[in-house]
Amino acid sequence: MEKWSRGVSCRDAICGIVVLLSATAFSCSLAAEFRKVKDKDMKLDGSLCSLPKSSAFELGVAAIAFLSAAQLVGTTAAATTMCAASKHSKSSTTRRRVGSVALLVLSWVTFALAVVLLATAASMNHGQRYGRGWMDGDCYVARNGVFAGAAALVVVTALLIVGLTSATKSSAAA
Repeated sequence: MEKWSRGVSCRDAICGIVVLLSATAFSCSLAAEFRKVKDKDMKLDGSLCSLPKSSAFELGVAAIAFLSAAQLVGTTAAATTMCAASKHSKSSTTRRRVGSVALLVLSWVTFALAVVLLATAASMNHGQRYGRGWMDGDCYVARNGVFAGAAALVVVTALLIVGLTSATKSSAAA
């Protein structure tokens, strides 16, 4: 891997970018947990309900954007390294390659789960007008801990991406 003028490898820079983007997504997720609409914010007019818009919507969307960027940067770099290593050395061990692919798949699974949680909870905080609730005209409030659960999945995803980067580094060296 190439070194920059100050001795930082590209892989270290990519890991730093992934960690920074993931930390931002984690922070947005936790902030959304505290800013989300609560049951007491619901207004009832007979059988119709209304919920105000919350800043948790924007925070949830931002968390999705930062997590998506981290996922794409990290997995693209790791996949590129895996492909380059397979072209240069045909004697790469199968066990390391299977481990790298397993980390890659797991990172995408946790990423998808985090995005589903964030998108669903964020959409519930976009504001719901009378008679035009979240689904079927009913008002729904995201449960406590949904954004926090997504934040935990953001951490797991980031760890898997950094682990994948380390696995591809050792695989490329072998």
